[in-house]
Amino acid sequence: MYELTGVTKRYTRGKEAVHALDGVDLTIGDGDRLVIQGPTGGGKSTLLQMLGGLDRPTSGEVVLDGVDLAKLPEARLTRVRSENIGFVFQSFNLIPTLTAQENVETALVPLGIKAAERRERAAQALMSVGLGERLGHLPGEMSGGQQQRVAIARAVVKRPKVLLADEPTGNLDESTRDEIMDVLERLWKEQGLTFVMVTHDSTLARKAPRLATLRKGRITVKENAGA
Repeated sequence: MYELTGVTKRYTRGKEAVHALDGVDLTIGDGDRLVIQGPTGGGKSTLLQMLGGLDRPTSGEVVLDGVDLAKLPEARLTRVRSENIGFVFQSFNLIPTLTAQENVETALVPLGIKAAERRERAAQALMSVGLGERLGHLPGEMSGGQQQRVAIARAVVKRPKVLLADEPTGNLDESTRDEIMDVLERLWKEQGLTFVMVTHDSTLARKAPRLATLRKGRITVKENAGA
């Protein structure tokens, strides 16, 4: 699935060079569930952006299914993201003027899927996250947990190979956090997804089969025997 080799990302902050990633080597297999932890500014979100093709490394390779995302033309990279990678963010990123069903449908528009099929697949995706009775509700009419479920449905409606989640429970209380993680883990198993999640929550990290820790752009990975 993923093979990262010598991935470096440098930014310039004033006169200072910042190494967000510093020679990261990482392998993620098909169907893996990997949690990424580490201090603020350690490179977690930058690594997730590399995996999702949202940013390019300064040097190194980010290979997904034999294709180096770092070298793809922008149009083809956009296509890879649209077809193969689902994203879930802390802030939900829903369009406030669209219903839950319409928000989910937006993920299918770039794929050229006709309107009737978009509606049907969006409804099915929302039912799979427990929102079958909320298809016509606007984001402002739903709780934070329900909005995150819509965001998850939008991420998986296109049937991606990869699901990337950046602090997906960061804005939620403990009870809702557990409900959202139950949804994510169930979808990971049912759909055979490769699931990579960034979190500050040590409780969630301890439950992951594999745990990567990023500090100052350097990565260490261990297997969680008790997960």
